[in-house]
Amino acid sequence: MLSDEQLLRYSRQIMLPEVEIDGQEAWLNARVLILGVGGLGSPVSMYLAAAGVGELVLVDDDEVDLSNLQRQIVHTTQRIGEPKVTSAQATLSALNPDTKFTAIDRRLSDEELEKLVSEVDLVVDCTDNFTTRFAVNRACVVHKKPLVSGAAIRMEGQIAVYDSRQDDSPCYQCLYKQGDDENLTCSESGVLAPLVGIVGSVQAMEALKVLAGVGEPLVGKLLLLDGRTMEWRSLKLRKDKACPICSQGEADE
Repeated sequence: MLSDEQLLRYSRQIMLPEVEIDGQEAWLNARVLILGVGGLGSPVSMYLAAAGVGELVLVDDDEVDLSNLQRQIVHTTQRIGEPKVTSAQATLSALNPDTKFTAIDRRLSDEELEKLVSEVDLVVDCTDNFTTRFAVNRACVVHKKPLVSGAAIRMEGQIAVYDSRQDDSPCYQCLYKQGDDENLTCSESGVLAPLVGIVGSVQAMEALKVLAGVGEPLVGKLLLLDGRTMEWRSLKLRKDKACPICSQGEADE
């Protein structure tokens, strides 16, 4: 049962016909893994905490750097040199003290990642390297956990939801093949500050939709943003029957 304080805190969400009490309780009972608390992970973590997600597992092995502060709004100047997960937890705890946090300040092994994925309800990928993205995708497919993926660089962004609980949902590797990536990062190519805020906010929105069964999540779609013209495009994604991750045994059917 929601307390009086919770009813007031989340009242603007609860009054939505698609959400109501059941939707809010679904968020309060959810455990979400956020991989990376940088540019994308900042708005994702802040909006999920503010919305009342019960527990956030924050994973990042980096420290707060001065160059991060142009876009990574969960951190502050006073926390330069601190682990990002520690800095993020301080901000998020002040935002919503009811949300529980698990902060992991190291790079996970494949076995650790698999175990964490198996223990949560949803994963949000806010990382900036393809090796981690492929590993996260594999773990989510194995354990049938929904994955909200986002990327932002220069003035371009993209978001997709991969939900292996649905037989016809593609996975991340249906779209990107290992070896095809350019290994570009913001430190090498630059990024405009609000872009990560926009993409991360959409990731948070999609996560909440999936957790509460609200609306139509971006499953089977790739949402693209061109920040230069502020134009959005939505592309249909189909499951690759030859995908080595999510379509094993289907290629010969």
